[in-house]
Amino acid sequence: MNIHEFIHMPHRFRWGGAGPWAPDATRGDDCMTFAASWCFCAIGIDPAADLRGTYRTREAAHALLERAGGHAAFMAAHLDPVGARRVQHPQDGDIGLCRMLAGDDETTAAIALVGVVRFGPAWAAIAPHGVVVRRSEHIACWRLPV
Repeated sequence: MNIHEFIHMPHRFRWGGAGPWAPDATRGDDCMTFAASWCFCAIGIDPAADLRGTYRTREAAHALLERAGGHAAFMAAHLDPVGARRVQHPQDGDIGLCRMLAGDDETTAAIALVGVVRFGPAWAAIAPHGVVVRRSEHIACWRLPV
């Protein structure tokens, strides 16, 4: 699957969801598992397999991130074992960590750290209403193995 096909799949937001390929009852991704779903579609390995379905709230997701030492450490701990390597200059399909506007609605929207996928000159992320593509500077970036 290429990045264009992945971006255009039907995506929905769900804390701790089982990915876009799962049955309707568990289908979905949150702002960190979205990039893991891309990894699965691109190379056949889901770096978030051990996490899916283990939490269902924002608070539980943030507790996982805190225990891991923060967003970048969390991502590295899940991407390094699948052979992803840190890079400075993102290309299409790279997985990143960016600061983006996130939230369930306009009243809760705030700048947050989000797991993203490079898509052209911007980054794709999951939002409550589906995939959004926005320009943003990355904090960290990983390239998946070929």
